[in-house]
Amino acid sequence: MDLDERRGLLRQKLIGAAERIIADEGLPALKARDLAQGAGCAVGAIYNVFPDLDGLILTVNLRTLTLFEASVGPDATAPSRPDREGAVDDLVRLALAYLAFAQAHGRRWRALFQHRTSGGVVPDWYRAEQGRLFSYIEAPLARLCPGLAGADLTLRARSLFSCTHGIVSLGLDEKLMAVPPAVLAGEVEAVVRALGRGLAAGSGT
Repeated sequence: MDLDERRGLLRQKLIGAAERIIADEGLPALKARDLAQGAGCAVGAIYNVFPDLDGLILTVNLRTLTLFEASVGPDATAPSRPDREGAVDDLVRLALAYLAFAQAHGRRWRALFQHRTSGGVVPDWYRAEQGRLFSYIEAPLARLCPGLAGADLTLRARSLFSCTHGIVSLGLDEKLMAVPPAVLAGEVEAVVRALGRGLAAGSGT
């Protein structure tokens, strides 16, 4: 096995170890020493593969985003119906899928928002993947609001996501205001449906 193969194998071991720690204990539990032990390497070997822990965490978070995308399903961007209410239904379906993922993968989901890079800069490859996933929201939103396009559509999609994320975050936070699952799902649907219909009405469609 040559050097590149060994590095590739160690990279996969480190990613796997980091995923296990984050999924089982949460992002705050991720320490270089435990990570090295889980991957069967020296602490210094981590930095021969990743320049810092930021790169490793972002790689794990990217895999979490991929896992979420898989949970949504391959037909997520296909409209359920071409009319306005169909677009609202699609937004609700995405929001409920987001809630279900957060419930099923709580620690991994929280790690997406807990991590802050040491330099405060998110790599372009990670931003690109985030932007691609926001297109799932943009597609039905564009049908609701035909006048929105480009940066305006992207901003509105992110605002809609922020509303949904806020409800999900607070509803799942046991220290603040944990909400029973069925009630939380009902609130997510009610709010997203109201927002979707309101946006459509405001656009004159």
